[in-house]
Amino acid sequence: MAKGYRPVLREQPFLLPPDMREWLPENHPVWLVIGVVGQLDTSAFHVARRTGGPGACGYDPDMLVTLLVWAYANGVTSSRRIEAACWRDVSFRVICAGDAPDHVTVARFRAAFPGAAEALFGEVLVLCAKLGMGRLGTVTLDGMKIAANASKAANRSEEALRKLAARRAAEHAAADAAEDELFGEGCRGDEVPPEVASPAGRDERIRQALAGLEAERKAAEAAREAQAREYLAAAQAGMAGAGPPPQAVAVQAARVRLERARAARAAQLERLEDRAAGPVIPGRRRYRPRAGMEDCSQVKAAREALAKAGARARAAERKAAEKDKDPAPVRNITDPDSRLMPVRGGGFIQGYNAQNVASQDGLIIATELTCDTTDTRWFEPMLAKAEDAAAVITAHQPTPAASTSPATPASGIGQVLADAGYCSEHNLTIDGPDRLIATGKHRDLEETARQAAAGQAPASQQAVDGPVHAMASRLATPEGITAYRQRGHIAETPHGQIKHNMGIRRLATRGKPKAAAEWAFTCAVHNLLKTITTGHLTSQALTALAN
Repeated sequence: MAKGYRPVLREQPFLLPPDMREWLPENHPVWLVIGVVGQLDTSAFHVARRTGGPGACGYDPDMLVTLLVWAYANGVTSSRRIEAACWRDVSFRVICAGDAPDHVTVARFRAAFPGAAEALFGEVLVLCAKLGMGRLGTVTLDGMKIAANASKAANRSEEALRKLAARRAAEHAAADAAEDELFGEGCRGDEVPPEVASPAGRDERIRQALAGLEAERKAAEAAREAQAREYLAAAQAGMAGAGPPPQAVAVQAARVRLERARAARAAQLERLEDRAAGPVIPGRRRYRPRAGMEDCSQVKAAREALAKAGARARAAERKAAEKDKDPAPVRNITDPDSRLMPVRGGGFIQGYNAQNVASQDGLIIATELTCDTTDTRWFEPMLAKAEDAAAVITAHQPTPAASTSPATPASGIGQVLADAGYCSEHNLTIDGPDRLIATGKHRDLEETARQAAAGQAPASQQAVDGPVHAMASRLATPEGITAYRQRGHIAETPHGQIKHNMGIRRLATRGKPKAAAEWAFTCAVHNLLKTITTGHLTSQALTALAN
């Protein structure tokens, strides 16, 4: 007998079981997320909530936390998409028990994150420690650029901001005059009309951007002057490193190098003349230099470098005279706290620089969202935060976590790995756990280590004492380079998990306090997912923790 099609009965009730616990299998991870949030201390999220009084009842903060955790775990950060998922996605419907909050509720709840999100991050870290996670034998510190909720097109230079502020003031004045003429004096004619005023506080953001630019310009000028002085002093001592010198002292540094090259050639000529004038030694040929002072290759190179530096300086002066301004920093009028961040492969994004300390088993144990495009000055603060986190992990672990060499001390971290962005004498010498900080690019470190293993002296290595040279020598040893090779896997895995697997490449909130709280929440979600995907968090483990 031929079979027909299955009937499509959309009017039939109870296509889903009446009990939501039957909508998803028992081993679905959403049940673990619901159970975990129920055991965490979420009092920080309840503080800002209001109960009682007229109106409808509010949504349970624990439900909203669970909803956002599950949404971020699945790469859904838009409040409108979260609202839509609460109607379309079974797992989202289970979390909110069919009572879907609208996107305004979700957005307002997330806007109140500062303070509460950091507390949640700590609670999840304690949970991970209780489950036996948090291997501290080797930890890494690395920065990650994350896009802000702002466009690069919204950046303005100081001159553009001043023109924009003047134009806005003129618009306000014209609106006031028009209203005075229309309504008369004293009839609220001094207020800016709704069509001119911005509900998002655009004028205030312009003022903030101008103030930030002025402060940044002064700080940048002071930093450039200090860098120029340090470079010139190093050049005079013969210790200037590779790379172009600061523009302000480029000609002076080239002149110093020429003088040193001439002095070195003069000393060499004097030694050769003394040898040629001395007694004849059998088997040794008398040698008189063919090239004079100015014909020496080193002197020639230094003289050419001086000429090029002078030409570049004159060209820069002409360009400045033509444009009558230097390349100026910019500020974003959508999110003034965000910055143009250089990214790998070239180009820039409008965003923040997140500093993350990761453990051997992939947990982010300390994090900080910064506005700095560079990483150097964040080594010491992040090291302190990592040590505090290590103390919390050690105090809550049921048994000492397994670790690889070097052995983890009872007090916390065994060894810290960081790339060349953190390399400085200060970071190498401050108190704290043992550390390996790259003194150059990874491929250069590998090449130096291969040359050292073959018994060759690296051609680029300078015979200069100091912490940086000592670290370079240590990284050239088999033990040092082997330990440093762990950095890439430990540091980059959490970044890949957040950006590629969770799909979070842009923050949804604006302003550094809210953006930092959202990033801390994202890291807490990452750690919670890590407990599930590694098998540490199961229904049995959750029951044991509850008891």
